Amino acid sequence: MLIKADDLQALVRDVFRAEGCSDAESGRIALYLVRANLAGHDSHGVIRVPRYVAWERSGEFVKNQTAEIVTENDSLAVVDGRFGFGQSVGPEAVQIGMKKAAKSGACVVALRSAGHLGRIGEWAEMAAEAGLVSVHFVNVAGSQLVAPFGGVDRRLSTAPFSIGFPMRGSDPAILDFATSAVAEGKVLVAARGGKKLPEGALIEPDGRLTADPHTLYGDYDDDRAPDARNGKGAIRAFGEHKGSGLAFMCELLGGALTGSGCAGPGQPRFANGMLSFYMVPSFFGPEEAYAAEARRYIEFFKSSRAAEPGGEVLIPGEPERRTKAERLKNGVPLPDDAWRSICATAREVGVDPERYPVLQG
Repeated sequence: MLIKADDLQALVRDVFRAEGCSDAESGRIALYLVRANLAGHDSHGVIRVPRYVAWERSGEFVKNQTAEIVTENDSLAVVDGRFGFGQSVGPEAVQIGMKKAAKSGACVVALRSAGHLGRIGEWAEMAAEAGLVSVHFVNVAGSQLVAPFGGVDRRLSTAPFSIGFPMRGSDPAILDFATSAVAEGKVLVAARGGKKLPEGALIEPDGRLTADPHTLYGDYDDDRAPDARNGKGAIRAFGEHKGSGLAFMCELLGGALTGSGCAGPGQPRFANGMLSFYMVPSFFGPEEAYAAEARRYIEFFKSSRAAEPGGEVLIPGEPERRTKAERLKNGVPLPDDAWRSICATAREVGVDPERYPVLQG
């Protein structure tokens, strides 16, 4: 089915407002979740609404929270998210980094104990809009979903990684991916009747490769939501040893160094840790020169002959921009199971989903 982005955003806002989040926080959660859908990252979009509500009710997330600076100097800050919604404490940490970088030329921000930060490319885009290059290493304490290269047991979180590279007068390049073969949210989308997983994205305890979401979630149905604690298998790291190695470093940088904690036993609750670097391009040389060189290289990069007839070489960020334009025009597609789950959560908090029109069912 399809639903207009504005109507979907209004529904999500009203759900969290009814749950007791402030107007400002409800608006942020809705904005960033829907923007993930618009970018084509459905795994980090509104399919998360039921899970967010459940986590808030269980105490995993703390509503109406603000980030706290633990320690800082001119070019570094350690920020505690205090388990607030990532859509609130995430942009606060980014703003801290951008302000310090504007004065010093570069800055490092360690964010710890944040609620789910959503699509990490959102924070790279925020920095790029302000003209800053940024790099983000993220992990998830309290989450074991991914098997390392050569293993079958869960030892890693999905450990996202993102880079934003702005170019004055052109769209920025935004690299944004989980270091797992697929984000856990994509497994959730598949489990809810959405896009199927690539074959071999998951691994069974006996080493068999599969694309069946039950490998990760075990048994689930309309009455029992998919829960990764019930599955015996794992998501695979992408790119064999290379993706596994990058995920390992995300755990160390985003988890150990920030103080947020790494994946694995002994972590009492879900928390995102994010180590971010912010750089002002003008401190490296004339902006016109670096932007011109970047555009020259992009033109050369994209000039490669396509591997398949009618194909095209794209740079990071282009697929998301095209998907956003298409979905703003035609509506955001949602699997029927996902829509039913969101509607059930809305009714549970006293919001009537029938007030928000569906374009096509």
